[in-house]
Amino acid sequence: MIFTVAIDGPAAAGKGTIGRAVAQQFGFQHLDTGLLYRAVGALGGDPVAAAEGLVPEDLARPDLRSLAAGAAASRVAAIPEVRAALLAFQRRFARMEGGAVLDGRDIGTVICPEAEVKFFVTASPEVRAHRRWLETGGDAADVLAQVIARDRHDAERATAPMVAAPDALLLDTTEMSISAAVETAASAIRIRIEQGRA
Repeated sequence: MIFTVAIDGPAAAGKGTIGRAVAQQFGFQHLDTGLLYRAVGALGGDPVAAAEGLVPEDLARPDLRSLAAGAAASRVAAIPEVRAALLAFQRRFARMEGGAVLDGRDIGTVICPEAEVKFFVTASPEVRAHRRWLETGGDAADVLAQVIARDRHDAERATAPMVAAPDALLLDTTEMSISAAVETAASAIRIRIEQGRA
């Protein structure tokens, strides 16, 4: 079965947690698209060749969350040929046999506009900043300012801005628990799968 779930939304809204949970529930593969550039940077060598040859196993490297991988990701993300290759990777991943869940900021609008189910996961900036602060610490006001600035940058960029697809189901996790959000998402996926079998 080929079945794509696209999950978009701003940082710390819960899209990765929801994506992993529904992927596990349905036996789908999951892709955190933010890891792609880190993997290309961590592989070293010619970044275009690394992007073109990227395989899912490369995303399981233990060093992808390191500061060095983050710095390398920033460098390779500026290369248009790398971005084009990673677009192709994401589209191949999305349509693999057995089903796939992708989370990011432009999955339902740019990467997989044909996805069978689309979600836009959001929450208030204050709630998302608090979640991020719990992870990273630091000054809470600074974290909130960073979240707001990142939202503005993602929504206003010229290429693939972060917007909800017109047919995306909105999941606002400001007051909704993650378990409730996962169940809402899973219910929508089950309905679409059954419709496909009818």
